[in-house]
Amino acid sequence: MADDTPPDSIDQSKEKKKSRRPANTAFRQQRLKAWQPILTPKTVIPLFFAIGIICAPIGGLLLLASARVKYLSIDYTNCARDAPTEELGPMNTDLIDFAFDDTNVTASWQRFEGVNHTYGNYVVSGLTRCVINFKIEAEMKAPVLFYYSLENFYQNHRRYVQSFYAEQLRGDPVTPAQVDSSSCDPLKLDDNGRAYYPCGLIANSLFNDTFSDLRLLNVPVPNAPRQDTDERVYPMTSNGIAWDSDKELYKKTQITDYDTIVPPIYWQDRYPNGSYSEEHPPPDIGEDEHFMVWMRTAGLPDFSKLYARNDEDDMIPGTYSLEIIDSKQNAVYTMQGREYPSNKHVPDFRTDVYAGRKKILFTELSVMGGHNNFLGILWLVVGGFCVILAVVFLITNFIKPRKLGDHTYLSWNNAPTSAAVKGKGKASGPPSAMATGRDI
Repeated sequence: MADDTPPDSIDQSKEKKKSRRPANTAFRQQRLKAWQPILTPKTVIPLFFAIGIICAPIGGLLLLASARVKYLSIDYTNCARDAPTEELGPMNTDLIDFAFDDTNVTASWQRFEGVNHTYGNYVVSGLTRCVINFKIEAEMKAPVLFYYSLENFYQNHRRYVQSFYAEQLRGDPVTPAQVDSSSCDPLKLDDNGRAYYPCGLIANSLFNDTFSDLRLLNVPVPNAPRQDTDERVYPMTSNGIAWDSDKELYKKTQITDYDTIVPPIYWQDRYPNGSYSEEHPPPDIGEDEHFMVWMRTAGLPDFSKLYARNDEDDMIPGTYSLEIIDSKQNAVYTMQGREYPSNKHVPDFRTDVYAGRKKILFTELSVMGGHNNFLGILWLVVGGFCVILAVVFLITNFIKPRKLGDHTYLSWNNAPTSAAVKGKGKASGPPSAMATGRDI
């Protein structure tokens, strides 16, 4: 007798019925083994003592390493206003912070107004030069790092942090229209529709005080009747101050039509007529590590950024001199023998207008980094807190001990039987198999 079942029905019956049930594995069915410790006084008290005994010595070693780091910080915020003009004058001790072994640091300063400074191949006039001399009596071991420090400068502001254009910084030939649609708000295009390069608030506010080479004024001369008859430059370099990962984010721009880009507002007085040209092209930000360091925004309003370093030569005791070019309003620039008056205020990094401060910082390094007591204090606090808790628990356990319950009745030691799961009965006694802890 012939089979009258349609072929389609046969094919469908052979197909595996789809199911949304998870696979029967320990992971999918939540049967993975888990450690569920029972915390008793015999385990908790020794654990707290052990943590305290480990953390407290580590904190002490970190504080010792930090205390051995020599550093010198000088606040020059009001140099353009308070420093004498006739001759070097002593600085207020409140402006000097240092850490040396039983030695003192003295500093003096002087300002010169209306000086000229060369940027590229043209000269900007009407600037202020601040000369700071400081004397150290102890040696600072290499590597010696030179930072500039800012206080009350909020690089972590949400609008500030977002104000940059990664494609432009990467060197891509972006158009003004692309910059206009970027996140560089509010500094995208100027009034003539030209794109700022680089755009955004971070690049525009680049720290623009210029530091000279650090000079040692009284180099010891062997067999000389006086010890201050010579001077030399203490060599410091800006190579290697930026992170290697940051160097990959910045490349020289591929834009060749300089009529479509313009320097940021606070950069324009360092370029003739405030514009880029063949003679004065845009900066190569792929090689400018000062720019890279500034673009890595700080998380706190008080921060220090690396400016230069010396990894080989120790900073010997002596008197050092550093010149700082501080911009001033109503400056002019000179190029090819002609003076071009500025029609704008030269951007000076005046921290006093927002109740901020700016400093220079020279420091050594230890195995744990620079001078910073926070990490050591944190380890000491954690260690001390654990020891105090251990003592409190120990005394409490002796005075009023608490009887422990029978842990065999805990849920993960009392898995239901198959009959109890099906509702046909109750589980009786601890089973031989461990439950997952989900049967609560």
